[in-house]
Amino acid sequence: MISRRDLRGSALTSLDARGLRDALPRAQFDIEAALDVVRPLCEQVRHDGADALRELGERFDKVRPTHLRVPAEVLAAAEAQLDPAIKDALVEAIRRVRIVHAAQAREDVTTQVSDGGSVTERWIPVERVGLYVPGGLAVYPSSVVMNVVPAQVAGVDSVAVASPPQAQNTGEFAGYPHPTILAACSLLGVDEVYAVGGAQAVAMFAYGAREKDGTSVCEPVDLVTGPGNIYVAAAKRLLKGLIGIDAEAGPTEIGILADDTADAEHVAADLISQAEHDNLAASVLVTDSTRLADDVEAALERRARATKHSERVLTALGGPQSAIVLVDDVTAGLRVVDAYGAEHLEIHTANSREDALRVRNAGAIFVGTYSPVSLGDYAAGSNHVLPTGGCACHSSGLSVQSFLKGVHIVDYSRDALAEVADVVVTLANAEDLPAHGEAVTARFERRDEAEAGTENAPA
Repeated sequence: MISRRDLRGSALTSLDARGLRDALPRAQFDIEAALDVVRPLCEQVRHDGADALRELGERFDKVRPTHLRVPAEVLAAAEAQLDPAIKDALVEAIRRVRIVHAAQAREDVTTQVSDGGSVTERWIPVERVGLYVPGGLAVYPSSVVMNVVPAQVAGVDSVAVASPPQAQNTGEFAGYPHPTILAACSLLGVDEVYAVGGAQAVAMFAYGAREKDGTSVCEPVDLVTGPGNIYVAAAKRLLKGLIGIDAEAGPTEIGILADDTADAEHVAADLISQAEHDNLAASVLVTDSTRLADDVEAALERRARATKHSERVLTALGGPQSAIVLVDDVTAGLRVVDAYGAEHLEIHTANSREDALRVRNAGAIFVGTYSPVSLGDYAAGSNHVLPTGGCACHSSGLSVQSFLKGVHIVDYSRDALAEVADVVVTLANAEDLPAHGEAVTARFERRDEAEAGTENAPA
C-alpha cells in the first residue's frame, strides 16, 4: 500500500542537501501548468466583474449563486440553525486560537540610535483583506477561524471571506457556501461573505467586482490569505504584486519522526488523518525501527480500509508523495525531516520534546503521543494555515504578523544628522550617487553661510 525508501548507511551520507530533498517523496504540483487555466478566468473577472463570477460559479461549482454577497439574514439563519454541539466546539476553538494569537500582537519599539536620532518601528495592520475558505471534498469552518482570528487580532479594519457556493444546498441556503461556513463567519462577526470559489475568488479580491450598471459588489483587497486547490494557488501566483498573498499552498502533508518507542496504531491513525484530505495528500513516516515500519504498515492496511473515505485514503497512501523512510538513527531522521520540511511534523521518540527543539524546518511541530496533528487542525490554539511543499525552510504559518506591516519612522535632529553627515556623503560617493550626499549637505549650507557672513561682518 505505502512504499518504502531505505536511506540507511551510505544511501543517506552520500547525499548533499539538494540530493536528499530530491530523494524524498513529494506530491506533483504543477502550478505553472495551472497558470494557463486560471489566466483567462482572472481576465474574465477583471473585465466582466459580477457577471463573470456568476457564470464561473455555474461552470465550476454547478450552481449559479443566488447572491454573490451572502445576505445578513442568511448568515444569521446559519448560526441560529447550527447544531449546538458544533457551535460549542467552534466557540471553544475560537477561544483557544484567540488566546494564542493575542500573544503575537506587536508593540511599537523606538530605538535611540544617537543623541537626537531615533528609529521607531511601527506595526500597522493591512487595511483590507480577503480570506479564502475552500469547500471541495470537505467543509472547513476551522479555516474560517484560522484566517479570521489573526486578522482581527492584528486590527484589520475590513475583512471579507469567500467560499464556493454548494450545489447540494437547498432551501434558504441554496447557492451559498456551506451553512457551517456561514455560521462560523457569523460567530466571528464577519458580515462580508461571498459565494465565490476557486481562482475567480482570488481575482475578485484582486480586481474587485461590479455589476454592469457600475454598482460595487466587492471592493479590492490588499492581501489574500487561506488555503485552496492548485487553481487557487496559481491565481495567487498570477496576481501577486497586485495583491499580497500568504503562500501558494500545495497538497497537505504530514511527516512523522518515530523510533521504536512509538505506538504503531497512533502513527498509522495520524498518517491516515492527513491522507483523508485528498488524493494528493502526503503521509511520510521517518523511522530507524524496521519493526515499527512493519507494524505501521499492517495498521495502515487495516485502518485505511475501514475508514469512511477509504478510497481517497488508499490513493493518497499509495501515491508517490507518501512513503516510509528508513534511517539509521534519530539524528539521521532529523536530517531527513529537516530536508523534507513538512507542513505538519509529529515527533514520536523517546525524547520527543528535546528532538522537537532540534528541528529547523516544519510548519508546525507536534510533540509526543498526545499532540496529534488533528488537535492543531481544530483546537490546540495554533494556526493550521501552514507552508507546504518544503516551503517551511523559508516561510511561516499564518499568524497575526501576516496581517501587519512593519514601518520605520526615522526622526533625527539637526545635530544628530550633522554627526553622521560625513558617513552618508562618503557612502553616497562610494556608490556614485553624489546627489544622495548633497541632499544631506544642503541642509547645512544656508546656516553655515549665514554664520560665515556674521563672522566677516565689520565690527
